[in-house]
Amino acid sequence: MSEVVKDGRRHGVMGLTDALGYRLPLAGVVSILHRISGVLMFVLLPFILYLLDTSLASDMGFYKIRNLTSGVFAKLVILVLVWAYLHHFCAGIRHLIMDLHYGLDKHTARKSAASVLAFSLTLAALVGLKLFGVF
Repeated sequence: MSEVVKDGRRHGVMGLTDALGYRLPLAGVVSILHRISGVLMFVLLPFILYLLDTSLASDMGFYKIRNLTSGVFAKLVILVLVWAYLHHFCAGIRHLIMDLHYGLDKHTARKSAASVLAFSLTLAALVGLKLFGVF
């Protein structure tokens, strides 16, 4: 349980509002985004499998899914899923390299975290441009 001491600060259990007040290093942000992207892909997997199954079942199913995914909102959902996959993949490679005890020092970990963010966002932006018909 949390206890209040003389200086007015709480010690013990940390609440969500307390956690939001912390400024995480870039490696911490990448780690949390890695977990969020994994959960997002896991939760939306039945929807993705439904789309795949319907599109492969018949020509009519393919056209139905094509019409369903042609809207702006559906394209944004697809773009979020693409980003989740790309970020999870890049961060997973970073974690595997760190499991081999490379890049564990603070400077290298910060650079690799920035690289993961830059690479996954750049690739997602390219996919988004293609998805929205820019090229």
